[in-house]
Amino acid sequence: MKKDMRYLCYPFMREAVSTVDFEIRTDSLTTRIGEALSLTKEVEVVQRDLQILQPKVYHLNGSVRGKLAIQEEDLIELSDMYDYYVNFTKDKIDNFVLPQGTHAATVLHICRSEAKKSVRALHKVSLERDVPEILFNYTHLLANVLFTMTVYVNQHCGVEEVPFVSKSYPTKPKKKEVANK
Repeated sequence: MKKDMRYLCYPFMREAVSTVDFEIRTDSLTTRIGEALSLTKEVEVVQRDLQILQPKVYHLNGSVRGKLAIQEEDLIELSDMYDYYVNFTKDKIDNFVLPQGTHAATVLHICRSEAKKSVRALHKVSLERDVPEILFNYTHLLANVLFTMTVYVNQHCGVEEVPFVSKSYPTKPKKKEVANK
């Protein structure tokens, strides 16, 4: 008897391997990027870049179980995005900031967090099977791009970042500060 597909949301759900968790995590990230797309219509460059990133994350999703779909040119494109946003936010991204600001920025913070969770899920996969290094590089960089994009959106909307100073981890003085003493 053929299985009724209405009772199956994802064919690999019962597998014990970590690949499933990575695929579910990146699916969640892709969905959150869609949410961010709905909130960034007034920030054209972010809108354009999110439209590029959303299908790439689905390509990342399938690159562990299926054919490797993230290539060097994808990593270069993501790196160029990072450089673009850093150029506008460099004085605001040296420290941790509280994940707040505009609705679009807070959703982008969630995307950043989902990307970090995807890195962790990818690490778990790598304990079970070989994972191409480009997937790690792409996923780590993706989290950083989403962070710089978040700060960019807040800046574009005139919202100041609120620095977070940890009581748990001491901060090291920046090299400029040490040189001036």
